[in-house]
Amino acid sequence: MDAGNEFGFVQTYLPQHVIAIRLLIAAILGAMIGIEREWHTAEAGLRTHILVATAASLFTILAFEIYHGVGPGSSGARADPIRAVEAVTAGIAFLGAGAIFKTGNTVQGLTTGAGMWLAGAVGVATALGYYLIAFGVALLAVIVLAALRVLAHNIIRRREADAESPGPEGGRGEKR
Repeated sequence: MDAGNEFGFVQTYLPQHVIAIRLLIAAILGAMIGIEREWHTAEAGLRTHILVATAASLFTILAFEIYHGVGPGSSGARADPIRAVEAVTAGIAFLGAGAIFKTGNTVQGLTTGAGMWLAGAVGVATALGYYLIAFGVALLAVIVLAALRVLAHNIIRRREADAESPGPEGGRGEKR
């Protein structure tokens, strides 16, 4: 990898069109996850998941570009792309933790935080060229988020209906 020319263009290890395609795929897959969150909640949605997946992808691509630019063992410098992936994971976990809050006995934002973390993982997989795995995981996330939301809401409605229905003593399920 060259240091660049007078315009600041740098020769990359991966062809630049491949980098652009990987970033675009990460954005699309992040959008798949984010759309589901956007439709059903007011929490982090489409834009957040696109940004998380794309940023994770870019950081991963840059880590490997730096690795190939410095080269293993060249002039005593060492580059470890796994450290960058770990830093991306920690950064996204920090964002996800910020979406989680507890009020009384309820916890909110946990699914949103997990979705953001997953969007980051999809971005990393895309950056590494694992398109089918990234797509499969994004699709699985959408299915899990949508299908289990329906199931969870049905269970909650059933519990609420049971709590409001008259019990054996008459009334609203309360003992007199």
